[in-house]
Amino acid sequence: MALVPLKRRRRAPSPPAGPPGPGRFPAVVLCLVEKRMGASRRAFLTQLAQAKGFRVDRAYSAAVTHVVSEQNSGDEVAQWLEQQREECGAGGDPALLDISWFTESMGAGQPVEIESRHRLREALETLAEEAGFSGSEGRSLAFTRAASVLKALPGWLGTLEELGPLPGIGEHSRRVIQDVLEDGVCAEVERVKLSERYQTMKLFTKIFGVGVRTASRWYQEGLRTLLDLQEQNIKLTRQQQAGLRHYNDLNTPVERGEAESIRRVVQEAMQRFLPGASVTLAGGFRRGKPCGHDVDLLLTHPEDGREAGLLSHVVSWLDSQGLILYQHSQENSYGLREGPEPLGGRDVMDRFERCFSIFRLEAQGGPGAARGWKAVRVDLVVAPVSQFPFALLGWTGSRHFERELRRFASHERKMVLNSHALYDTRTSFYPLRPKKKSSSTWAWSMCPLRRETPEPWAWSTCPPQRPLTAQESPLQPQKWPLLPPVLAASRMFPE
Repeated sequence: MALVPLKRRRRAPSPPAGPPGPGRFPAVVLCLVEKRMGASRRAFLTQLAQAKGFRVDRAYSAAVTHVVSEQNSGDEVAQWLEQQREECGAGGDPALLDISWFTESMGAGQPVEIESRHRLREALETLAEEAGFSGSEGRSLAFTRAASVLKALPGWLGTLEELGPLPGIGEHSRRVIQDVLEDGVCAEVERVKLSERYQTMKLFTKIFGVGVRTASRWYQEGLRTLLDLQEQNIKLTRQQQAGLRHYNDLNTPVERGEAESIRRVVQEAMQRFLPGASVTLAGGFRRGKPCGHDVDLLLTHPEDGREAGLLSHVVSWLDSQGLILYQHSQENSYGLREGPEPLGGRDVMDRFERCFSIFRLEAQGGPGAARGWKAVRVDLVVAPVSQFPFALLGWTGSRHFERELRRFASHERKMVLNSHALYDTRTSFYPLRPKKKSSSTWAWSMCPLRRETPEPWAWSTCPPQRPLTAQESPLQPQKWPLLPPVLAASRMFPE
């Protein structure tokens, strides 16, 4: 494959220094803190905001109303603001906001209301991440659940008492929420953000192919920066080498338009080898997010078995076109008749045929515009149409929602759910599946959450057995009001 030779990295161009126009929202003037965000990402976010009609000033002034930072503590942002005031001689009292407010505003296409949850969620997610870095999966999951509850709240949270008896928020999380509501920050969270270990682990785990164990080992060996990895000749896998080589690109958000462009390219490649095959954009984009960290594509064909061997042809053709910078493929190792594996085993991960890859995508603007292309992570997953509803459900996410959904299936329904099938362990170890195999809407009837109103599909077992009656089917659709995901997954479905 002929690749474009790498050029010396150029600093991303800064937004023009002249006074920008008022934009669609004259009362809102943004200023992005470059520290820890980086020049390239700052330039990209600036262009994104301006495209949405926001005014973004390059330098701080008294006109700035919203200061947005990423991965900085409250003290660091306050110190930055004080320094800017001294340099420009301007006052002002802007709102100091985390990147989550910016992301939600871009998604809404307008400034969203500043709420305490923009600081609360970030605080809990930081503690969840730190617990994960320390190997404490239980603590990490507890903080993640609490953050999910806050994300699902329909309105502004003013006091801790307003949470009432909502599930998923433990005593530790409540103390953090109380601190943020009263003081604007939590001392525990600020200490975590400023700790060298947390910052190093966060840096290393952003490398494609590097997990917590590897990052922790590097930290214990005294490595602290990406430059340390290069200078000390650390032995890296092919995946890690590619991740380090394209670090900046892979940590730049992928826009929906870019994801759709990749989907069309893959669709074109598939039609060359298997007409009638389809490509579905999954992951955060299927949940409606405007941007994400990678692109997940599900490949299938209306006839079961026709998809076998398709992926290797598609990847080879894409490689010959110079569109793949890295790829690693895995064969399908799943058999429906094996029955479900014990909970906590490999059953939590699917075993479809797949390809983990890095695409070379033409870049029109933002990071990579100078060289004409950017690197984008793309996962290609091939699912037989008989398993496609489960694959679509599993690959839509989010990771926390999937975890809660499978926990609900096991604890409340005595069933085993994975991305291949749904097993009713009380009646048969053969997988259950709906007769209509091209839709995943039926799967939502497992819990009160309704993303779509499920139709009353007829149920059968596979291989063919006696059809389940309405009374026997634990997944018989029922009408229940919309609930936040964390509440829907934690509440027993009425008999």
